[in-house]
Amino acid sequence: MDKTLLYSTLCIPSNAILASTSEKGLDEKINEAFMPFAVWWENLILAEIPIFGHGIPIILIILILGALFFTLYFGFVNIRHFPTAIQVVRGKYDEFEKTAPKPKPQVYEVDGDLVDTIKDEGHSGEVNHFQALATAVSGTVGLGNIAMVAVAISFGGPGATFWMILAGLLGMSTKFVECTLGVKYRDIDTDGNVYGGPMYYLSKGVKERGFSRLGKFLAAVFAILCVGASFGGGNAFQSNQAAAQIIERFGLTGDATGSIIGLVFAILAGIVIIGGIKRIAKVTEKVVPFMAILYVGAALFIIFSKIEWVDDAFALIIKEAFTPEATITGGFVGVMIQGFRRAAFSNEAGAGSAAIAHSAVNTSFPASEGLVGLLEPFIDTVLVCTMTAVVIILFNMDGVFVYGNVVEGQALMTDGSRLGGVNITSLAFENSINGSSWILMAAVCLFAFSTILSWSYYGLQAWKYLFGRGKIVDLTYKIIFLLFTVLGAAITLDAVIKFSDAMILALVFPNMIGLLILFPYVKKEFKGYMHLIAKKSAFKKDNGKKHL
Repeated sequence: MDKTLLYSTLCIPSNAILASTSEKGLDEKINEAFMPFAVWWENLILAEIPIFGHGIPIILIILILGALFFTLYFGFVNIRHFPTAIQVVRGKYDEFEKTAPKPKPQVYEVDGDLVDTIKDEGHSGEVNHFQALATAVSGTVGLGNIAMVAVAISFGGPGATFWMILAGLLGMSTKFVECTLGVKYRDIDTDGNVYGGPMYYLSKGVKERGFSRLGKFLAAVFAILCVGASFGGGNAFQSNQAAAQIIERFGLTGDATGSIIGLVFAILAGIVIIGGIKRIAKVTEKVVPFMAILYVGAALFIIFSKIEWVDDAFALIIKEAFTPEATITGGFVGVMIQGFRRAAFSNEAGAGSAAIAHSAVNTSFPASEGLVGLLEPFIDTVLVCTMTAVVIILFNMDGVFVYGNVVEGQALMTDGSRLGGVNITSLAFENSINGSSWILMAAVCLFAFSTILSWSYYGLQAWKYLFGRGKIVDLTYKIIFLLFTVLGAAITLDAVIKFSDAMILALVFPNMIGLLILFPYVKKEFKGYMHLIAKKSAFKKDNGKKHL
């Protein structure tokens, strides 16, 4: 397909840009007013320290070293027990879990923390393993897998893909720890509703280690940050980008177009989230596989249609991971930072958000859901992000854009124009499959919608931790959340997006402190669960011999 035609269909017309900059509207005024605070917050969270002549964000160092430690400490659980995790999701051990001896229930003192809770007796929870995984994956697999992968490759070249994959593999171990703790320290009220996530394992678990005040402080900080992240990055940003894609693809005009699209998104999201985690899980278990088939299917079609170039693409990924082109800013270290940073933003391993969804699982064995959780970064980063990266690299084999020559997130195209993010991905898809940019638009909308659903649950759990579990508290959060869905689609919130992205990463600070304090408890849970699985396998083997 003619690339000039692609540019003309996917780039914003220059007259539109001139019209939008001729006078400042309310959107721009809001951005200008909020931007100084957003920049300050981003600089605070992404503060850097010089290493080998390059500034590396402290938070990135914490994530990488923490993930590496958990991988080594748990004996490469991300690799060795990957097949076991698949079996747990498939439900192979469900019946066995029901009949196996239950772990001794923990009763926490009623000291203000656990007013409504009861013993976690037997097989308790609200969703099955697959539904919990689908809900968590829907919260991480989103626009970052489509747009920000292109940004990472634009900045760091093909080599950024290698480090992105490595970070995803290491992040699997962190997710294993988070999700195990999420189930271990969750609350279940008298109606069977589950309350879990970092707020609870920080407050209760850290208290068990003798640091009660520290645990409560970390839990409160996490909850506040989580509520902010749910309104911004988990909601407004998603509806904003989905609305932008719909408006661009259909050529819609009108002052209220964004608001109408946002209202439709809010109504659809409201129908689902009013029903709580059970309804969210039922929707995500259907939406996630569908959107995965839609997007991954198109990506695989492109990859197989250019199969003769795939080995060259992977050779380029390996080569430039260590010896990048001269145009790449920062050289080897710069490429590594781009890959790790993209993975950290994408799968949220270390942020603790997904542990909230996994906590609702129907099981009495925390480590079982920890194993399920480790699949999440694999799906999100190792599979989906890598497919996106390979499609873009294959597209750029002819040098359509220049690696490393990036200004404000936009790469230099061969015709002198600049494109960035989702537009580069759209070009890559459209170049191989005529009309596939429409598929991409549908995928963006599904990714955005599923992310909104998951983050509504994350934010609600944090909100309830801060303000209580009454119906009025519940409804108040949901109304505010849905208002942000409309606002996100109606206005351009560059400053808020910058702020909310940093807010999500800020979750790493309180969460990782808790993980590094509580990981011995995870080891105990893991050993116990694997012992039960071994007994089941031995019992099945013995029965087989008897029948013979």
